[in-house]
Amino acid sequence: MQGARWKRTILALAAVAVALFALVLVHQPGHAAVSRGEQLFQKNDCSTCHAVDHKLVGPSYQDVAKKFAGQADAAQTLVDAIKKGHVGTWGQVPMPPHPNISDADLKEIVDWILSLK
Repeated sequence: MQGARWKRTILALAAVAVALFALVLVHQPGHAAVSRGEQLFQKNDCSTCHAVDHKLVGPSYQDVAKKFAGQADAAQTLVDAIKKGHVGTWGQVPMPPHPNISDADLKEIVDWILSLK
């Protein structure tokens, strides 16, 4: 009987420790909530060719943000490039079209990308 009680106590303490650890991770200073744009980046196939801070097949999103910083039509240009695909801005490797991503989701992704400058 005492063995089962001891086991339940250990399991309860372990559950509390895991919950506290999760709270500590969520409330770390400097850890902002993940934006909707970043969530959509992670959900779609964007990370196959792009990373936030280094070149993969395509440019890093930080480089995209720097290149388009201050351009009034940057958001629409990027939305169109993602939706329709394009080639030439970053070399001869084509970006395939993504017609199945809604315009609203594309706007969220692009706004997040442009915030990385």
